Amino acid sequence: MAVFPAALVLHVSDAGRAAQFWTQALGYERQQGAPDFLVPPSGEGLRLHLDEADRTHLDLWADRDSPGWEAEVERLVALGATRVPWVYPEDADFVVLSDPEGNLFCVIG
Repeated sequence: MAVFPAALVLHVSDAGRAAQFWTQALGYERQQGAPDFLVPPSGEGLRLHLDEADRTHLDLWADRDSPGWEAEVERLVALGATRVPWVYPEDADFVVLSDPEGNLFCVIG
């Protein structure tokens, strides 16, 4: 089991303006049905999520259905990550951690 960087959540004040800039700057496209998600035209690679409410952070993806998903979170904690107190929705598919420097990131299953 491993995690991989799947998305960068970028805090913006105007998602439309940011999307116009970043699609042109990176050659990305707006994701069908989710215009605040920008994706490479190939569909493979790091997504950019433009969010007016959330802080800038990295999203790491893991296979939540695998029995090792929680073990992967614990592996990151053993490496120096810290669990961040968070109010999770009942059907949360993520865990919020911080790296040793205090930068937030999510592990998403």
